[in-house]
Amino acid sequence: MNNYMQIHKYLKQFDIKPSVQRTAVMDYLMTHKTHPTIDEIYSTLSPFMPTLSKTTIYNTLNLFVEKGAVLHLSIDEKNARYDADISNHAHFMCKRCGKVYDLFDLKQELFNKPQLKNFDIHSVEISYSGFCGTCTGMN
Repeated sequence: MNNYMQIHKYLKQFDIKPSVQRTAVMDYLMTHKTHPTIDEIYSTLSPFMPTLSKTTIYNTLNLFVEKGAVLHLSIDEKNARYDADISNHAHFMCKRCGKVYDLFDLKQELFNKPQLKNFDIHSVEISYSGFCGTCTGMN
């Protein structure tokens, strides 16, 4: 489990005031590298935090994304997913099991924001889909 002081320091560097709920959500994201949904975070944290609501998690995650502390992934058509690893990397989603994997072995140039006339590009998101090695029996 992540040290709460480290999480507070991390949040403060993004100008986010640490609270009990924000710290718990960030701790969950940093501990569980599964690219969770709001429902997954809620079902894990709510037994320990009875006053926690899905709305609080939603608002917390939106703040984290707005401040650049967390990535919002659009890879899943059914659910918003979140990633605490904000480094340049792509994602792969298995069409069978639904797991989302980090892909780091890509040329970093792919993540450079192109300079295009009439566009102000703020971010680059690269995602792939198919079948993971476990589902195809390749692992």
